[in-house]
Amino acid sequence: MRSIVYVEGGGETKALRTECRRGFSKFFEKAGLKGSMPRISACGGRQQAYDDFCHALNRGGSDRFVVLLVDSEGPVTQGSGPWTHLKRRDNWDKPTSATDDNAHLMVQCMESWFLADKDTLVQYFGSGFNRNALPRRTDIEDISTQDVHRGLKNATRHSISKDAYHKGRHSFAILAKLNPERVTDASPHAKRLVRTLVSNQVAATL
Repeated sequence: MRSIVYVEGGGETKALRTECRRGFSKFFEKAGLKGSMPRISACGGRQQAYDDFCHALNRGGSDRFVVLLVDSEGPVTQGSGPWTHLKRRDNWDKPTSATDDNAHLMVQCMESWFLADKDTLVQYFGSGFNRNALPRRTDIEDISTQDVHRGLKNATRHSISKDAYHKGRHSFAILAKLNPERVTDASPHAKRLVRTLVSNQVAATL
């Protein structure tokens, strides 16, 4: 049973969607999914990701495990399932055939993962990168999206080898270089995502 991840991201251009697929594929490969990689569908906006996911789920098929992966765009109430959060945040209904395993959140945004692996940011942006400008909290899921982006912008404004952080130009290249173990150690929701995909991989071999 192959996993297909319908992810928010990639914008409107073919090149950026290719980078999105590559970034997530590299991340998942290093997270232990090499040999049974999920297919990444870069959907652009979050509404399109939800619509594409629902369409794929409704098509059915016992040979596919479909996953929706979007930013939480805010804090997630402790003990709240992903569909409860998405209903409250986006007014999205959980499809009848879906379970919590089908929905996953990047809390509070994909860039939150970067804060778990600051060494990679240092290596990527090189000379002029100001690590001290990044949020210093270790509970990365409690740092607001605004503070994450503000920290990245301030930390990179004097980077010599790269421009200041820009989501389209840099985000997926950084994602591809992250250490997944650091990310999953810092983000319970990222750990849940990887564990779900690995569990599906194992189940498919039984």
